[in-house]
Amino acid sequence: MKKLLAVWAVKILTIAGKIMGKKSTSGPGEIALKICPDLIKRLAGNVGKEIIVTCGTNGKTTTNNLLYTALTKGGYEVVCNNLGANMIGGIATAFASKCNIFGKFTADYACLEIDEASATKVFDHIKPDVMVITNMFRDQLDRYGETEQTMELLNNAIEKAEGVTLVLNGDDPLTTAFGENRNAKYFGISEKVLVNEDNSSEGRFCIKCGSPMKYNFVHYSQLGDFYCEECGNKRPEIDYEAKEIDLSESLKFQINGKHIDLNYRGFYNIYNVLAVYSVMEIIGVDTKHFNGLMSDYKPQIGRMEEFDLGKPFILNLAKNPAGFNQAIETVLQDKRKKDVIIAINDKPGDGIDVSWLWDVDFEKIGEAELNKLYTTGIRVYDLALRFKYSGIEPDMVTDDMEKAILNAMETDAEVCYVLVNYTALFGTQKILKAMRKEKENE
Repeated sequence: MKKLLAVWAVKILTIAGKIMGKKSTSGPGEIALKICPDLIKRLAGNVGKEIIVTCGTNGKTTTNNLLYTALTKGGYEVVCNNLGANMIGGIATAFASKCNIFGKFTADYACLEIDEASATKVFDHIKPDVMVITNMFRDQLDRYGETEQTMELLNNAIEKAEGVTLVLNGDDPLTTAFGENRNAKYFGISEKVLVNEDNSSEGRFCIKCGSPMKYNFVHYSQLGDFYCEECGNKRPEIDYEAKEIDLSESLKFQINGKHIDLNYRGFYNIYNVLAVYSVMEIIGVDTKHFNGLMSDYKPQIGRMEEFDLGKPFILNLAKNPAGFNQAIETVLQDKRKKDVIIAINDKPGDGIDVSWLWDVDFEKIGEAELNKLYTTGIRVYDLALRFKYSGIEPDMVTDDMEKAILNAMETDAEVCYVLVNYTALFGTQKILKAMRKEKENE
């Protein structure tokens, strides 16, 4: 009876939340767990095949949702927290939402994005069969601390998962460390692609012996073909590798000789696609029509989300130095004349420590076909100061995002990129949606 009451609570609270204009992805599940503490464990038993979880600093939402899209288009029933609520409450909501009014459901797979700091707690309720780890970067220092602390949390979670198959980014010297003496498969990009090299971040020193890490080539941050001259630590043998990469229009590359052609933006998405392909191979799902399975994917809010306001406005979430650097790299690859709006907030959801702004390569914005630059958000002046030290003077400094967008609509730029961190994302999307609707009604 407790299980049924908990499921009803999720359904009622989710409907109420929608009426009130809220997403209601975590709160209903948190209340349901108070009613029935073992709700997730009981419902997870209805998953007939594998439970697949995805962790990592960047890319876990996209990777999880790409996998969900591919499996559902392949005809499978899937439980998924595809709105990104990745803590214990969000997991409970995902399972309960799948139930009918009698508290029952059947599913082939569960695809669950899991917050790194919450993984040990979540694994008290579920035992994953496959665990993807996308990468390890510095993120929200006031919450996670340095990467070593996040890695310790994940190591504890992996131990609790008892025999889980790990699917790891083989280009990341930190992520590959999770595979030591464990059942692990690795994905990676096996050729130099980007001109700019930067390994000045987390992978600077060997995780095993502390010596300076060397690279045959670097993709970005610490990702690349790494090796240590002192202890022999190096990039592992890659099980699923990308080669023949073409970024000129869509993403074109090969995975183990199979041609991939997807209408996505951003070099970093190659890693997300690699992770999905690897999982599908590991769990035995046919990848013969992989391109078709992936073609229906609709990016979640703020993942290169495009709005037509007379010219394209492209909204992208970037929440840490690695994410911002890759967003900037994507802007650089677009050769159109462009405006750029950047918003930084410092609410708890963002991390209240914004010292990471000084680790972002904002200097590279000056290399783009830049028309106008706008800084906004709660920490607008910190951001403007950071640009001052980059030798770039913003054309507008304002805490009003709507004002910045309206100004950018009137310029002669061909495209506008809007790069925001987490709590700036939803308000910005709301503004862009309203302006698009107004444009359509003209």
